[in-house]
Amino acid sequence: MREVLQLLQDGEFHSGEALGALLGVSRAAVWKRLEHIEAAFGLTIHRVRGRGYRLASPLSLLECEVIASASREAGWCAEVLEVVDSTNAEVLRRLAAGAPAPLLILAEKQDGGRGRRGRTWISPFGENLYYSLGLRLEGGAFSLDGLSLTVGLAVLRSLREAGLAEVGLKWPNDLLVAGRKIAGVLLELSGDPADACQVVIGIGVNVNMLPGPNIAIDQPWLSLRECSGQLVDRTAMALALGRWLKHYLDLHERGGFAALREEWEACHLWQGQEVSLLAGPQRIDGVVLGVDHLGALRLNVAGQERQFSGGELSLRLRDDS
Repeated sequence: MREVLQLLQDGEFHSGEALGALLGVSRAAVWKRLEHIEAAFGLTIHRVRGRGYRLASPLSLLECEVIASASREAGWCAEVLEVVDSTNAEVLRRLAAGAPAPLLILAEKQDGGRGRRGRTWISPFGENLYYSLGLRLEGGAFSLDGLSLTVGLAVLRSLREAGLAEVGLKWPNDLLVAGRKIAGVLLELSGDPADACQVVIGIGVNVNMLPGPNIAIDQPWLSLRECSGQLVDRTAMALALGRWLKHYLDLHERGGFAALREEWEACHLWQGQEVSLLAGPQRIDGVVLGVDHLGALRLNVAGQERQFSGGELSLRLRDDS
């Protein structure tokens, strides 16, 4: 099937003869096979008599061998999957079964992608980056404090490398452009952080997804394609993300988040802004002072500085409805 999608990904018409040759079937049987591809991957394929078949919208498929080769140079094992429930879940399963680490899993589509606070991460086939890197840590030597913020810097640099100069960070795990989300980070942990554990760094980037009736997202969002007006090479984006992620993980391993704190604050969109911090039913209003050396949020609350950290916190601008 992948060979067929590689042919169709340009969004142009391709003859039934060409597709039949790839599928190993007659021209008459081509449409049934393409219907199966539509159902399996949630794609729409148009058929026009005398012209052939084409995808409703062009794709940029991930180049598996290119990504695997670049990952080997970084010392990572890597695999690109067609469809998976969640790249984070797949990495955790493989690490638990004894797979070598660092382990990088990407997918063309997720059936059960997830974000922070139990949210679903919409993951259509061939549109965005669904990217998870698993690390196996021993003896508590690698600090997990502020790690998600460090990863945010790597995502930010890769997006700016792709030409998105206006992207910035929102504490703790989001990347925004003009108030709309373009990427997010989700860290998941298994084991004892003080002894031996596995941590999965999950990254989702909206690359080529465009608004449509099948895209139901409960917050403002946009994609690189929407910003640039053209299809973005997802493989190039994955390679840039891998380079920057390795760079920042090396810095974090040597100096912890404290060594990156000033750089992170310089990229934080809400420095000095009036915000509301939501923790379940509790709401705390304050002004963002920055973050501390462990990545906790520093707020001026009624004239006093307070620090906040935790995975279930939500930060909003005071005038954000």
